[in-house]
Amino acid sequence: MTRFKDLIFPSDRSKSLDDFNTSYTIEYNSKKEARLVLEEGIQKLTDIQDKLYAYDKYALLIIFQAMDAAGKDGTIKHVMSGVNPQGCQVTSFRSPSEEELDQSYLWRCIKALPRRGNIGIFNRSYYEELLIVRVHPKILKKQRLPGITGKQAFDSKIWNERFEEINNFEKYLNNNGTMILKFFLHVSKEEQRQRFIKRINDPRKNWKISMSDYRERKYWDEYMQAYEDMLLSTSTPDVPWFVIPADNKWFMRAAVSEIIIKKLESLDLHYPELTEKKLKEIRKTKELLEKEE
Repeated sequence: MTRFKDLIFPSDRSKSLDDFNTSYTIEYNSKKEARLVLEEGIQKLTDIQDKLYAYDKYALLIIFQAMDAAGKDGTIKHVMSGVNPQGCQVTSFRSPSEEELDQSYLWRCIKALPRRGNIGIFNRSYYEELLIVRVHPKILKKQRLPGITGKQAFDSKIWNERFEEINNFEKYLNNNGTMILKFFLHVSKEEQRQRFIKRINDPRKNWKISMSDYRERKYWDEYMQAYEDMLLSTSTPDVPWFVIPADNKWFMRAAVSEIIIKKLESLDLHYPELTEKKLKEIRKTKELLEKEE
């Protein structure tokens, strides 16, 4: 991951979110170059996904977190366009249902974890519990937690507990073969404004914009503080956060593609080695099939 080391949020807290430029493009010189990287990455991911499925010892969980209009949907669509749908599941987490509110906050995400050999993608995730719930603590009261009535929802104690719980949960997954990649798509407030206007001007995308999107912009500073606290507290050496500059979609997609491929390549995936008994069986099967002619 040397090429992308500057995008990793350090676990030693030596950087803040302000140190990450939303328009940074590393060594990419043009859109054309990034598109070629993405096209090559799509093919590589197709090939390596097949090995992941056959090897059947690891799963890959990819988490995307971002402000609205940062490009989560488009990145998933473009980067994963070549994968086999049978081995990849995308889960989008929106407002919890009544059933989900009757469970612990990790429950609905645990249900959606990928099986061994598969890739799971979370479009938003349990990290919403440290973001929108923190910016709008009234949401916490709906979770009917013991002891949470009024001011406790604003207490830092519960957020520190959740930082620890999530770190332990991810360590558990990592230890058991579910590798995790976490991407924060870092878009600027001005770029978000421009993308909202484009959605309004394009009738095909009107469904993606609402007044609530505008209202949430008023909490931009609160969200940035919540993101920074989240990154500081949950970017660990084994499961770091990648802060991906999102003002240039062409760079964002190419970078995410490269990081995913490098992670999968690091697992030394290969097709299962067949025993001599199995090889003999295959040769016999071929012989029988050829005799049918």
